Amino acid sequence: MRDTLQGVRLSRRELIAGGARAAVGLAIPAIVPASALGRGGRLAPSERIVMGSIGVGGQGTQHVVGGIWTPSGGLVGRDDVQYVAACDVNARNLENARNLVNQRYGNQDCKTYRDFRELLARPDIDAVLIATGERWHPYISIAAAKAGKDVYCEKPMSVTIREALAVRDAVRRYGIVYQNGTQQRSSHAFRFACELVRNGHIGKLQEVVVAVAGPAPNADCHLPEEPVPEWLDYDMWLGPAPWRPFNSSYVIGWMAWRDFSGGEMTNWGAHHFDIAQWGIGADDSGPLEIVPPDGKGIAALTYRFADGVTVTRDPDRMVREAGQGNGVMFVGSKGKVAVWRYDLRTWPEELAKRRMRPDEIRLHAAENHHTDFLNAVRSRGKPGANVEVAARSITFCHLGNIAYELGRPVQWDPAKERFVRDPVADRLMARRTRPPWTLS
Repeated sequence: MRDTLQGVRLSRRELIAGGARAAVGLAIPAIVPASALGRGGRLAPSERIVMGSIGVGGQGTQHVVGGIWTPSGGLVGRDDVQYVAACDVNARNLENARNLVNQRYGNQDCKTYRDFRELLARPDIDAVLIATGERWHPYISIAAAKAGKDVYCEKPMSVTIREALAVRDAVRRYGIVYQNGTQQRSSHAFRFACELVRNGHIGKLQEVVVAVAGPAPNADCHLPEEPVPEWLDYDMWLGPAPWRPFNSSYVIGWMAWRDFSGGEMTNWGAHHFDIAQWGIGADDSGPLEIVPPDGKGIAALTYRFADGVTVTRDPDRMVREAGQGNGVMFVGSKGKVAVWRYDLRTWPEELAKRRMRPDEIRLHAAENHHTDFLNAVRSRGKPGANVEVAARSITFCHLGNIAYELGRPVQWDPAKERFVRDPVADRLMARRTRPPWTLS
């Protein structure tokens, strides 16, 4: 269902007539079930969104089949989606995904790939779901945009600020739909908390407390070399990350290593700093100063905004005041609201029963995150966690990591999206990548 000139959409049936299926070697069943023709309450194939997944480990499999947070039971459980391909550098994950998809459709059509570029070359695929480690997210997202595929990409969006901005540029340039996997944007509890804040129901917003753990604890990757398992393409697993001899700890727990991840600052931080940004109303802006704890007057990582609002990473305070160690708390002049998965608490209590009036600010609402993406694919609109939002949110996280790494305050220009007269901090917005992988 790829767009053509003047917004005219080619259906899968038209692609089939043009020989696209033959070009990718897909088998056509001799007996076509009624459901394939659109009867029995199901959509005809020409009306379904054709998808492939890149990265089908734990989270990738949950997205495709399990749908742990999707009422519809995952994308494969939907009649408006047809899964046809999976890609992974782990042969075990790949075989498991193929079996699950084939079981769902009752056939043997799910094609598997070890190289994502081969999957992206298929003309019949409309959209891809990317659930690799984050070192790969920006590179595959950009390649998918160039191939004209709509993208649902897991969080974190990137490992650096420059990568996030490059993804945003590519999405704008190629006009694809992009949804980041920050599914709290599609949660009623988080949306309601942000609407309370944005409509002044807790008074003037003064501060936001974010409860997440910190940066990746291991800056240097120098573990002893181990034999590479036969089921793993380790070179492709590393991708653009620096070369390191294989050690299973990298593969099992990559979020602990700075070569591969920003740690919990970009893992859970991609969720909770995103909600802080949403509640503040800073989806198109950002903080002016980021100050790391100094053991003196600054006890927690602090972001300062132009209007005086501060955001602190302070899990202990969240536990003390809200009884939760993972979430977001907005503090205003007349009240507070704390929100986590998937509940909230307000001070005063009656705020939790508040219903927004039609004339008040209403934020983007979605049935669930998958549906929000698929609706945007069909309408060519923007989902809630679109690329503009995602780039600002992950930048928020990276700014904190950079302040931690430098051990000093940094000044940020949210309009120019660069540091203020700080070439040392500017250099930390990017990193070298391992050939042949580039953002261009």
